[in-house]
This record gives sequence, structure tokens and C-alpha cells, in this order.
Amino acid sequence: MAVSAGELAESHESPPGGSSRNAPIALFAYNRPQHTQQTVQALQLNELARETELFVFCDGPRTAAESAAVQQVRDYAHAVTGFKSTVVIERELNFGLAESVISGVTTVCGDYGRVIVVEDDLQTSPYFLQYMNAALRMYEDDPAVGSIHGYWYPVHRPLQETFFLRGASCWGWATWSRAWRLFERDGRKLLAELQRRNLTRRFDLEGAIPYTQMLKDQIFGRNNSWAIRWHATMFLADCLQLSPGTSLVRNIGFDGSGTHRVQSDAYAVELGTRPIQVSRIAPQESAEARAALIQYYRNTRRSLPVRVLNHLRRVVGI
Repeated sequence: MAVSAGELAESHESPPGGSSRNAPIALFAYNRPQHTQQTVQALQLNELARETELFVFCDGPRTAAESAAVQQVRDYAHAVTGFKSTVVIERELNFGLAESVISGVTTVCGDYGRVIVVEDDLQTSPYFLQYMNAALRMYEDDPAVGSIHGYWYPVHRPLQETFFLRGASCWGWATWSRAWRLFERDGRKLLAELQRRNLTRRFDLEGAIPYTQMLKDQIFGRNNSWAIRWHATMFLADCLQLSPGTSLVRNIGFDGSGTHRVQSDAYAVELGTRPIQVSRIAPQESAEARAALIQYYRNTRRSLPVRVLNHLRRVVGI
């Protein structure tokens, strides 16, 4: 089924109450049919896939040369089965990833009250949807929790089953409309508030990762990151993200494909092979997880070649 962005809201009725049913998936795809197929096939292996609605947002081509690959992605998306329903939203124009994600998440959250977000270069564990839905239900009414995250870094340090970090991440995540409506598009406002509250050092994980510079780069058009604005929004709102101690998401996009042509194994992880037990924990940032992440980024920045480091800094702020 192909619909325009404006027709999406009309294609399904909003669920009454909402929390008893599984959250819908918003999948954002562009011009990598093989990656998109791997992403979808991994989701299909989830036990809850057949009880989950899938929305595939297909961005429009930037150039005529990309049209064929874009069409391959769309043709594949229309053939996808294994979910409760699949709706394909074809953009006539090229939105770019940032606007595509922002508008798509806004629409699905508006209709369903919550959403699970996956991009076309993410491979998930068979236990990903189970974890996401359990956590979305567990913390639905907790204003201290702004999002759920499925990826965890290769820190080589054992952590709790689940834990909280301040802010938000972007590789396999979920949120509720109550948190997403706080999203601030204007990077200048976010930067000014971080500086006014003297939070840039803490925002940058004590200098381990230049998030503030990434936000400045977004402001001045050197990147078009929605993720840095989402992270800054949640960070300034003192909102927490729930993360698993074992990663349920693997990024398969650092293989030289994609917009930035980056090759790196800095984020490579083994997917979790068992369900994550979601139980209520105190809504406070884990000092252990924060320290592990700081050490990971410091080690990573020391070990990467300069060329790769510069690419990753533009893409994810390393």
C-alpha cells in the first residue's frame, strides 16, 4: 500500500487507550535495497512481528542517478509480509534523513501515542520488539523516562540488565508522544540553553565526545542531524533513556555504503541471544554505564585513523 505523508493519518484509526497493543514500527529507508532487506528480515524474526504494524517511509531521490536504487527499495517494501500490516509511504521529493525521521515520527506518534524507530542500516535481535514493547509499557507514565534504546556499545564491561543514561540515542529506539512533543528543532535554542546552564562539559561526556560541536555543526549547516537535537532536547529536559546491558541492535551501515561512505568497525557488536528482562528500576542515570561510555569513546578516538575519525565525527559526533 503506497500513501502520501498526508494520507498516513487517515489510513488507520487511532487505537483506543493504546498501551495494550504493540507499538508500531517506523522504518526509514532510502536507496540501499540490500541493507533494507537485512533490516526487515531481522525484524521478521521477532516473535511479535506478526502482531506489529510496520510503516516504511521511503525518501525520494536526490538525483536521477539514484532513482533506480530508490525504486528497488520501494518495490521491496511493497512486497514485505510477516507483520500485522505494512504501509509504505513514498516521498515524492527528497526530504533528507533528518526531515524524514522528524515528520514520520511526529505522524506515527500523533496517531498511536508511541513508536519504535528503525533505520535501514540496523539489524535487530529476535528479542528486540519484545524488549521495546515491555519497556514502553513499563515506563509509559513515568515523565523521567523519555525513550527506550536497543543499541549498546562494545564497552567490554558487564553492566546491569537495563540501566538509564541522560539524553537520547538513535540506533533502534522508541518513545511516546508525551516525550516527542518536547522535540526542539532549533539547534540555536538548544545550544544557548546548554551554555546558559553550563552543561556543555557534561553534555560532551566530560570531553570524551564533542556533542556540543556536533550541535554547532548542525546549526551552521555542516551536518543535518536530527539525532543531536533529539539528544540535546532530552538532555536539557533531564529525561532518561533506558538501555540494555547487551545490545539488541547492530549497525550494518558502516560498510562504505550510505551518504557518508564510512567504513569502520568501531561500533561493531554481537547481538543479544536471549530476552532482556525488563523490570522497574530507579529513574536515575547509571554512573557505571556513563563511566563505561566515556572510556569507550576515549579509547575509540585514540585508535581510529584520522580520516575515519573525521567522517564519524560528522556522522555521529565521535
